[in-house]
Amino acid sequence: MAGPERSASLPASQMDAGKKSPTLRSILFLCGRNSIRSPMAELIARRNLPSTTFITSAGVRTGVRDPFVDAVLAEENLSLGDRMPQLFNELEDSYFDLIITLSPEAHHQALELTRTQAVEVEYWPTFDPSVMEGTREQILDAYRELRDHLKVNIAKRFGSA
Repeated sequence: MAGPERSASLPASQMDAGKKSPTLRSILFLCGRNSIRSPMAELIARRNLPSTTFITSAGVRTGVRDPFVDAVLAEENLSLGDRMPQLFNELEDSYFDLIITLSPEAHHQALELTRTQAVEVEYWPTFDPSVMEGTREQILDAYRELRDHLKVNIAKRFGSA
């Protein structure tokens, strides 16, 4: 899996790997269906960032809850609770200081939606473990790999708490 990539639209001062943005008040993780990658990233970021930072996630298409996500998050003592996937266009507020996209489709959508706004958009290419085939344990391993990949990228980008 590749590490975080900065959008070409970012100023050079923001393109240094691991460089923290000054005072991020709100972060959105955006992916295809908000059922695997972005909710995992949301919970991991919430655990690592100050509670004063608003963090949420959404998808660009309708998604359904994925039970493998619940299983690998539980291994980290994290839970989505009753939260269900949500669409970007259903969010109460669509302005964020930073949008981190986790799929090509989400990245293109974010760039289109923010082209007239001063919003940082970063693309972190991430593997979709739902395409994995094999035994239950092999599939869970793919989800664990994604979870651990997101943990590393979040720690690199924001530091660890």
